[in-house]
Amino acid sequence: MRNVRADFPILNQTVHGRPLVYLDNAATSQKPQAVIDAQAAYYRTINANVHRGIHALSEAATHAYEEARRKVAAFIHAPQTEEVIFTRNTTEGINLVANAWGRKFLKAGDAVLLTVMEHHSNLVPWQILRDQIGIEVRYLPVHDDGTLDLSDLERRLDGVKLVSFVHASNVLGTINPVRQIADAAHAAGAVVLVDGAQALLHLPVDVQALGCDFYAFSGHKMCGPTGIGVLWGRLALLEAMNPFLGGGDMIVKVELERVTYAEPPAKFEAGTPPIAEAITLGAAVDYLNCVGMAEIAAYEHDLTAYALGKLREVEGLRLLGNAPERGAVFAFTLGNIHAHDLSTLLDERGIAIRAGHHCAQPLGKRFGVPASARASLAFYNQPAEVDALIDGLHHALEVFHVS
Repeated sequence: MRNVRADFPILNQTVHGRPLVYLDNAATSQKPQAVIDAQAAYYRTINANVHRGIHALSEAATHAYEEARRKVAAFIHAPQTEEVIFTRNTTEGINLVANAWGRKFLKAGDAVLLTVMEHHSNLVPWQILRDQIGIEVRYLPVHDDGTLDLSDLERRLDGVKLVSFVHASNVLGTINPVRQIADAAHAAGAVVLVDGAQALLHLPVDVQALGCDFYAFSGHKMCGPTGIGVLWGRLALLEAMNPFLGGGDMIVKVELERVTYAEPPAKFEAGTPPIAEAITLGAAVDYLNCVGMAEIAAYEHDLTAYALGKLREVEGLRLLGNAPERGAVFAFTLGNIHAHDLSTLLDERGIAIRAGHHCAQPLGKRFGVPASARASLAFYNQPAEVDALIDGLHHALEVFHVS
């Protein structure tokens, strides 16, 4: 893993005269040279619209675009390539399900079960449906250690038509027991949607083994570009759903009186899709496969343990969440230092972390913190960068005279 760091050109720079220590991977990951080259190559050699053209460039672009879909399907072990829908990001994937599935199959009085640890992207769409069509939104609580309280899951599932939750928390680092929740949800007759935004870069994902019905994620959090995401859904569900957007390429036939929609995935990809971004995401999948997801998971497991040990030695540091199954995400407070002040001070030392509510305000309220600092690691990070963070935290304690 020391060698892969050289694949990421952005990491070889200084910030404020110090070597960059990039610890904001939960917000977005960095891109290896192979991914950067793939996007440039598309625009340099085969830039054209897909599916509708019969000239050489369009056919080449279409082949590359659909090949990227096949790569993604294999990466997440999707049973069928047609089940992979390209979106802009995880947020759009969740909104797609809320609108295309929810508005067709949910009615007033039906319940949706979420968790208190959700990103706003998996809260707001369901609250909109609640306000517009009268569904009930329920929440699984969170223990002090950052794990979900599943003690009365069966009762909470009574009357629930859909369960939606994060695979891995962007604040607590908690890796949730997806299969356990999915099995219980299915036994209650509910459909299961998983927000996988924080998982794809860090551990192998097999949607069949997870037992979910929908799985959404973003390319930019897994060494790919911004502007591209994926929604995987079981084909039978996708076929039964209404379209999300209307326009070109998602139809078979349009008349003035009626329209015949295309089959998935085209049914959900109206207009010109993010062609370059999808092809580049395919290159990111190639890169991650080359490094090895099992190897990445093993390395990050050790790096997480190292970081946890170091953080717990910092006097006055309160770590949010301590789940036994967790990823390399560490949200914390440090004495009475505001998270924004701490982030600014660390930035002066070349260290990039996140500060704020991390788009999870209800979770912050649950833990009694309006804002926290967050360091998040990836497989190209090194123990020495953890040490730099710890030195920066000690420096902050001195600057702000925290004893």
